Amino acid sequence: MIANTGIEVIIASFLGVFIAQFIKFAYFYIKHKKFNFKMFAITGGMPSSHSSFSVALTTSVGLVAGFSSVEFAIALGFAGVVMYDAAGLRRAAGKTAALLNKIVDDYYSERDIKTSQEKLMEVLGHTPLEVLMGALLGIFLACYVHFSLLV
Repeated sequence: MIANTGIEVIIASFLGVFIAQFIKFAYFYIKHKKFNFKMFAITGGMPSSHSSFSVALTTSVGLVAGFSSVEFAIALGFAGVVMYDAAGLRRAAGKTAALLNKIVDDYYSERDIKTSQEKLMEVLGHTPLEVLMGALLGIFLACYVHFSLLV
């Protein structure tokens, strides 16, 4: 029986990551009419898989150990740091990368220099809405896993 165990927490957490990444993959396919399997590994985008993972973990811990447990408090702190980082630091790094890419492009184009300069990854973080949607997905999945195991 995996209900009310750490296995339930692991299943809900990783299901959160997988489903969030699958949503990005499906959206890309619908929009561009082609498969891009890189979408399973990218950071950034809607919904936040980081938020989905950490909130599914936190919600599962709360459902299993209790919402007044020390384990839930630790998981909640972890989720807060992950979501703050996704919408704050990593988003700022993505904006910085976009600006640096533009500066490099402008520099080389003004001098008619051909370059094979690799671009920095610009989609690193998330908007607050992407973080919120990932969090809601995490809550839903944790509850779904928990209550479907009890049946």
